[in-house]
Amino acid sequence: MSILGRMNVHARPVLIYRWLVFIMAGSYCLYQIVFGNWVHAFGPFRFLTIWALFLSFYAASRMLAISEFRITRRHEVTAMCAGVLNIMVVYLYWQLFLTDPSLVNGGRAPLWHQEYYLHLLGPFLQVFDALFIGRVFRRVWRGVLPLVGLIAAYVLWSETVLQRLGDQPQGAVTSGLPYPFLNDMELAERLTFYGANCAVAVGLLAVFGLIGMLFYRAWPSAESNAASPSR
Repeated sequence: MSILGRMNVHARPVLIYRWLVFIMAGSYCLYQIVFGNWVHAFGPFRFLTIWALFLSFYAASRMLAISEFRITRRHEVTAMCAGVLNIMVVYLYWQLFLTDPSLVNGGRAPLWHQEYYLHLLGPFLQVFDALFIGRVFRRVWRGVLPLVGLIAAYVLWSETVLQRLGDQPQGAVTSGLPYPFLNDMELAERLTFYGANCAVAVGLLAVFGLIGMLFYRAWPSAESNAASPSR
């Protein structure tokens, strides 16, 4: 059996790992609150990346609490949604950044450590825990509605609050939407874009569910082995 298969969520290496993930996520949440760009309305909370960061921090706090025997609820849906939302952030950010950095950053490039933590390292750490340590991708259909709800909430936030209150960035069609390229799209185009990416998110959830099913069957966890009757 692999090391991951034998790993217990209460083991010391897991506890250390989850403390590191928790501290890093919490540090960047605090960093955004104190040093984030607050020039525009609602500051860093304009961006999906920051929503994913704070959800990751909450998920990390729950995974740590499980390892420390402080809670018994597994928070699988929380960790599933955080994992998929983070992968969506990575996918969208680098797809647009490699096309043209101004599509996501405008004329203001983030600090290098922030860019790579928010769009690479942080999501990897969170997904690794969710998939291989917490093993949360079991009954993934439970995460569909919460995930779609999160995405819908962000879209409504952008379209009904940020667009109305903000005048930057400006585009050929509208202004105030957090990512510059969105302001060059008609409403119908934006709705198509949102819908397509929501479908991608649900597809990612299904893919993680398939990976989880294969992995968990091939390498049962220490808890599963303990619960199984002896042969």
